[in-house]
Order: sequence, then structure tokens, then C-alpha cells
Amino acid sequence: MPHKLVGFIVKMGRRHQAALVGLSVLLFAVGILPLEVQRRIVNGATQGSSLNAIFGLVAVYLALVMSEGGIKLALNIYRGWIGEVAVRWLRIAVLEVGKQHIGEAPTLAEGVEMSIVLAEAEPVGAFVGTSISEPILQAGILLTVGSYMIYLQPFLALAVIAVFVPQAVLVPILQGLINQRVKTKITVMRHLSEEMVDHGSPKGLRHQAARVQRLFSTNMSIYRLKYSLNFLINLMFQLGYAGIFALGGYYVITGRIEIGTVVAFIAGLNKVADPWGALVDWYRDLKTTQVKYELIRDASSVGPSQQPL
Repeated sequence: MPHKLVGFIVKMGRRHQAALVGLSVLLFAVGILPLEVQRRIVNGATQGSSLNAIFGLVAVYLALVMSEGGIKLALNIYRGWIGEVAVRWLRIAVLEVGKQHIGEAPTLAEGVEMSIVLAEAEPVGAFVGTSISEPILQAGILLTVGSYMIYLQPFLALAVIAVFVPQAVLVPILQGLINQRVKTKITVMRHLSEEMVDHGSPKGLRHQAARVQRLFSTNMSIYRLKYSLNFLINLMFQLGYAGIFALGGYYVITGRIEIGTVVAFIAGLNKVADPWGALVDWYRDLKTTQVKYELIRDASSVGPSQQPL
């Protein structure tokens, strides 16, 4: 197995990652257009445009969102396929290593092998499908939508930018705490599997029950950290909406911007909420997957004979 997670991602197919990147760029390039069409529809309706012109813009809007949805569908299916290929590769690799070490400490080999094949390989392999295309897609959406907002009204865009600053500080700190608990969780699960395989172990049910309790405590600790971070992220976004309503309302009343611009900002913040959340989730997955991959790599001392894609 490659020493680092990035080496494993590359081993699973550079050309597939390049194709995913191409689809991601196309998706965020198309995704910015509906915002401008929405703004023109609202402004046209409030400024006396003809009904035919508005219907034409609605038709363009529907064509754009259908194109965006079709590209996203293709991207997600392609990602899923690459992820499943990586999961299959990892599982077969671990099974081959288990066969090569069958005469050396069989209980340990079987217990760790069971844990990796049944539980640990899935999230690591699945991450391969989103490892490169996901941050490019989500960062691209954030940059294009953010640039569009700055173009429309720079000062109003500050209310949106302020949403992300506290999150950029909090996410790495809390994710580091989560990673420590993930590593503990995997280690305990492996010990649990080892003793399940070794039915003659003198430690018995009491030790297994203690491990189960430790898993429970570790998982609850992860949940507290994860959902506390989600709460803070949602709170920041609601403060962003409040800023748009307050500042945007002031600008509309004083005649400095059109009502369509405020609508575009509200839609824009809605549009960046999902990619920002996806980017945060990707960062969490990256850090967690690095820990999981290193544990699988350390448990596998002999590389498989399989060929990459």
C-alpha cells in the first residue's frame, strides 16, 4: 500500500480524477448563471417588463437548473463508482495480506482483518471518489458566487464574508479533537474483533463489555463535538441573513440598490451555504480518513498483487 493517503488516491486512477475535476469545473461554472437570471426576473417584474420577456427568462432558468442537475447526477454516480472500486481494492488487499500471514499470530491477524474488511475499508475507499473533485467543486462555487456578490454590492458582500471567518477558525480546532477520538474508536474496535475471534481468551465478557462502554463514550464525545460545530455554523449563517436583511433593506429604502439585488444576495447566501457545508464535511472526512488509512496501512505489511485502474 502507498505510504500516504494521497498516494493511494493517485494509485486508484489519475485519469478518473482528472475527469471528475472537469465535471466539477463545468458544474460550478453553470451554477452561477441561475442567480443572474433570478435577479433579472425579479427586476423585470418590478420594473414593467413584458410578460413574454419574463416567461423567456423563466425558460432559461429552468434549462439552466436542469443542466446543473444533470451534471451533478453524472458527477455523483462517477464518484460513487470510483469510491466502490477503491473499497474493493482495499478489502482484497487486506485479505491477501491475511493469507500471507496466516501462520503468524492468527488471532491478531483474523481480528484486525475482520475489522478492516467489514468496517474500516468502506469510508477510506469512498473518500477516493470525492478527494479531489469535491474541494474544487465547492471552492469554485464559493469563489464564483462570492465574486458575483462583490460585483453587485461590495459592502453587502461583507455581511456574507463575515459568516465564514469564525468557522474557518473553529473547524480545524474541533476536527483535531474529533480525530483523536476516531483513532481511539478504531483501536478499540480492533481489540473487540480480536477477542471475538479468540473464543478461548481468558479475559472474557467483562473486558469486552468495558470496550463496548468505551466505544459508547467515544462516540458520544464525537457527536457532541460534531453537532456543536454544526450549531455554530448554522448560527453564523442566520446572522448573515440578518445582516443582508438589515443592510439590504437600508440600501433599498435609500435607493442605492434594486430589490432584485437583495433577492440575489439571499439566494446567493443560500447557494454558498451548501458548498461551504460540503467543504467543511470534506475537510472532516480528509482528516478522519488520513487517520483510518494510516491504521490500515500499518496493519498491512505486504502489498497486494492487484493492478490499479
